[in-house]
Amino acid sequence: MFDFKKYMKIQQRRVNEKLTALLAKTRQKSRLLSAMHYSLMAGGKRIRPVLCISAASAVNDTYVDVLPVACAIECIHTYSLIHDDLPAMDNDDIRRGNPTCHKAFDEATAILAGDALLTLAFEILSDKALSYLPDLQLEIIRILANAAGPFGMIEGQMRDIESETRQLKENELEHLHNLKTGALISASVNAGAILAKATKDQQQQLNVYAQNIGLAFQVIDDVLNVKGDPKRLGKAVGTDSDLQKNTYPGLIGLDRAEEKARDLVQHAVESVQNFDNRAEPLRAIANYIVRRDH
Repeated sequence: MFDFKKYMKIQQRRVNEKLTALLAKTRQKSRLLSAMHYSLMAGGKRIRPVLCISAASAVNDTYVDVLPVACAIECIHTYSLIHDDLPAMDNDDIRRGNPTCHKAFDEATAILAGDALLTLAFEILSDKALSYLPDLQLEIIRILANAAGPFGMIEGQMRDIESETRQLKENELEHLHNLKTGALISASVNAGAILAKATKDQQQQLNVYAQNIGLAFQVIDDVLNVKGDPKRLGKAVGTDSDLQKNTYPGLIGLDRAEEKARDLVQHAVESVQNFDNRAEPLRAIANYIVRRDH
C-alpha cells in the first residue's frame, strides 16, 4: 500500500534541502535575503514541486533530475503568496501560522522579496549547468513564464480583484480560478512530464489530471475559508466574505462546492489510470487535496 505521508516527507525534505542550497549560493547577508528565506522556508506543503516530481515519475520510472525546476516553481509560488498578502491585495496578517512577510519585515521589503524570488526562479531555470537539452530548457522556461504571467496567474489575480464589485457566473469563476491557481499547478505537472519525455497522449492525460486538481484545490480553499480551523490553516478564515470575493460556496453553496471538488478529483484520478502504479503519488495527491484541512 502506498504510504503518502512518507512519500511527501521524503519529497518535501528534498525540495527544502535544494531550496536552502540555492539561497546559500550567495555569501551576502541582507534584509532582502532574510525576507526571501523567511517566506520560502515557512513550512509550505510543497504541493507544486512534488507534483512536478510525481508527474516525471509517472511517465518514466528511470531517475530524471527535475528538482531544480521543482524548486523554481516553489519560488514562483512563494512570490505570489507574498504579494497576495499585501495590503493592496488581500491584506492578510498571517500565512502558514506566522506573520506575513510584510508584517514580519515591511511592505517595501515584502514587495522586493517577492520580486527577487520570481527573478531567482528564472535564474535557476536558465542555469547552463542543468543537464537538459537547450530546446527542452527553453520550453520549460516558456511554460512557467506563461503560467505565472499575464496569461496565467497574474491575470487571474487581476480578475479576482476586479470581480470584488460584482457577482460572477459559475463559468467566469471557473476561468478565474483556472488562471489564478490552476495555471501554475498545470505547469508543474506539465514540466515534470516534458522533462521525463512524455508522449503526446501522456501529456494530454496529465493535463486533464492537472486541470481538474487545480480547480479542486481552489474550490477546497474556498470551502476552508468558510469552515476551516484557523489554527490548522495557519491563517484567518472568513476573509473571502469580508472582501466580497467570488467563491464557490458563495455562488453554489457549501455542500455543492464540496461535491464539485470530489467530482473534480474523481475525474483527475480516472485520467491517469493508464499509468498504473507509477501514478500512485499523483492519485494520492489528488485525494489529499479534497480531504485536506489546511
